[in-house]
Amino acid sequence: MKRIKEVVVVEGKTDTATLKQLFDVDTIETHGSAINKKTIDLIKTTAQNRGVIILTDPDGPGKRIRDKIVQAVPNAKHAFVAQKDARGKKKLGIAEARHDAIIEAIENAVTFEESEPSLSWSEFIDLDIMGNKAKRLYIYQYFHLGYGNVKTLFKRLNMVGITKAQIEEALAKRQ
Repeated sequence: MKRIKEVVVVEGKTDTATLKQLFDVDTIETHGSAINKKTIDLIKTTAQNRGVIILTDPDGPGKRIRDKIVQAVPNAKHAFVAQKDARGKKKLGIAEARHDAIIEAIENAVTFEESEPSLSWSEFIDLDIMGNKAKRLYIYQYFHLGYGNVKTLFKRLNMVGITKAQIEEALAKRQ
């Protein structure tokens, strides 16, 4: 079983149980949207010592939890499971996600950092992603950037340093 060096931040105990089936891993549970200062402080300390990977559900509450953690720990790694891979019979979440999707998400965790833009807005517009949802979703999936709207995609592409040439190369593979 593969050991994960970083501590994975998840929403609840069923997420922890699912991860422990797949990896030798330590987790911090946020207990859903009720994430408190004590938990944030634990995540901060852990990030300084071992690093953290944020793996929250691909829904609105999961995004809000991720955003709270990022405010406190901007250098955290991010792992994303697509909504289509995280649907159970009645719920949407990491505990319901396909195991191969979770493994892929952890193995492709990314770090976002504010830096010089790797992609200008005009280059982004030239790629014809704005009016093409299928292209946008493909780029999100190809670069393991989670899910969001066009502006979020532009921001995340820049945060991980993806260039127009890399996007064009990815889109060429799609054809």
